[in-house]
Amino acid sequence: MNSRLNAVFIALAAAGLFGAATPLAKALLGSMSALMVAGLFYFGSGIGLGIGILARRLRRPNQSATASHWIQKAELPWLMGAILAGGVVGPALLMLGLSSTSAATSSLLLNLESVLTAVIAWVVFRENVDVQVFLGMVAIVAGGVLLSWHPGQVAIPVGALLIVGACACWAIDNNLTRKVSANDAMVIACLKGLIAGPVNLGIAFVTGATLPPASAVGAAMLTGFAGYGVSLVLFVVALRHLGTARTGAYFSVAPLFGVALSLVIWPELPSVFFWGAAVLMALGVWLHLRERHEHDHTHDLLEHTHRHRHDEHHQHEHEFSYAGDEPHTHPHVHLPITHSHAHFPDIHHRHQH
Repeated sequence: MNSRLNAVFIALAAAGLFGAATPLAKALLGSMSALMVAGLFYFGSGIGLGIGILARRLRRPNQSATASHWIQKAELPWLMGAILAGGVVGPALLMLGLSSTSAATSSLLLNLESVLTAVIAWVVFRENVDVQVFLGMVAIVAGGVLLSWHPGQVAIPVGALLIVGACACWAIDNNLTRKVSANDAMVIACLKGLIAGPVNLGIAFVTGATLPPASAVGAAMLTGFAGYGVSLVLFVVALRHLGTARTGAYFSVAPLFGVALSLVIWPELPSVFFWGAAVLMALGVWLHLRERHEHDHTHDLLEHTHRHRHDEHHQHEHEFSYAGDEPHTHPHVHLPITHSHAHFPDIHHRHQH
């Protein structure tokens, strides 16, 4: 239960950091093109996490080669697909859509990301779903819709389809990232930032954007490091333990954190929509926390690398000198086993039902 609550807390922390990025960007950066902001955010996250990875390596210079954090060649297509969909195509579609769509409509449409993430996870990748989890997702999405609702301002222009396309790209990104989530989350997030950042900046310059003052660049990159970089690291860790649909549901409460921070920066009384959204999202999280999925299931032969402890799923010998350190990282093999216990569609439980 503790590990489950830890994973939920990690997912909500990721949502909180991501949600805070929007009002902080408004407060720190002023007027800037969407792609310039996205590029600086991604690039800042990549550079910041790269420094963090380097610092970690310097602290552990004698780390065994068997404990490598680097992504395997067979997994690179999944990662590159995630970066292309979520870091390049998604922001470009969003920018095009925002140019002809009202802010109110855009906010409502962006709630589709969590819905599409769950649909892809359930239909394509066959993650298990029960009535309680489904109702929790409905409550969270309803809260997001209520939070971004502006009566009398909603109209659906052609650009709305582009925003829906952006949401679909991020939903694909979330599901493809799940395929590599057993790897080092810092490395995954760093690579996303270092690739998506320059691409978005290049597109921004080609479309006529100019580089803002150095102070704005620094503020944007620092905000991106926290709101995109650290947030993505936490999101990947949550994916590892909760699966895509559930992590996406928790992450979709991010707008609530953003609005709450906005109310702190620009004080005003919260509207009835804010409190209604908070209640609906809290209900959705509560329904997810009450989930207990348990049945006889079989683990097929599996070999991968991730940070782990020796528990019921990790009973293996070591081919190197092992000092008993917990947790630790190295390539390891899971032998077939059949048993029953409460579980999530995590990296060890991606079986059919």
